[in-house]
Amino acid sequence: MAEDNGIYKCEVCGNVVSVLEASGGELVCCGKPMALQEEKTAEQEGQEKHVPVIEKTDNGVRVKVGSIAHPMEEKHYIEQIQLLKDGEIIIEKRIRPNEKPVAEFCCTEAVEWLKARALCNIHGLWKN
Repeated sequence: MAEDNGIYKCEVCGNVVSVLEASGGELVCCGKPMALQEEKTAEQEGQEKHVPVIEKTDNGVRVKVGSIAHPMEEKHYIEQIQLLKDGEIIIEKRIRPNEKPVAEFCCTEAVEWLKARALCNIHGLWKN
């Protein structure tokens, strides 16, 4: 069964699905169940390139992926950055290869109430 706010990836073709609302059933692609991308954290990383960092700005919030910038190459890049409050996605940004792994959000929430997730096309989903 799919999970609310879950991100799923087809391990055959690489399709990615972000679930807005789960109501039963299984997500299937290429004839196989899609894999839920488990949230990884700094304790699992071993390096500084995947965990999102949230900063307050004059206009809202900036999320940078990694304390050392994540590579943004054609074969290895951050696909998406999401901002969450109370476990719910409040805004997200798609990112393409050769762009910076940074998202600027107009958000008035206090930074301490926010979490961020970043999806690496190779290493999966990371949360701060």
